[in-house]
Amino acid sequence: MSTRKTLGVLAAAVVLALPVAGGAQSPGNSADAPIAWGGDDVEITPGGFSLIGRAEITQGQNRLRANRVNLTTSNGTNGVERVEAVGEVYFVTPTQTMRGDRAVYDLNTDELVVTGEVILAQGENVVRGGRLVYNVRTETGRMAGAPTAAGNRVQGVFYPEGND
Repeated sequence: MSTRKTLGVLAAAVVLALPVAGGAQSPGNSADAPIAWGGDDVEITPGGFSLIGRAEITQGQNRLRANRVNLTTSNGTNGVERVEAVGEVYFVTPTQTMRGDRAVYDLNTDELVVTGEVILAQGENVVRGGRLVYNVRTETGRMAGAPTAAGNRVQGVFYPEGND
């Protein structure tokens, strides 16, 4: 796969993947914003490529960081089918953050699955669990519990508006 084709695949994947975990992109963060990426190493294969070591992808004010980000293409074309972030996954937008051990976005099903110690935060509001499944198209999701001293539970803290 040529470097030019690889960059095109990465750009397509990031445009589709970055808005996912944070919902719609924030104002001023258009899909046309430049995409920056980096990693300690880049590995290119016929089925896609990987950013390895301190992998980071940014577009506008959205940022995805992980130890490794793998992008799988469809039969060597520019069509990205799957984006996988592994190890200390961190996604941030101006209003939300998501952390987990692993995140997989399947572009064919529009489904994002985050596993491990999943933490979602918006302002002071926080939800914790072990597995998040979120459908980008329908904007619906489900959080499953993580093992705790009290059993497998989803836990959260919400602050009503106007209460400081």
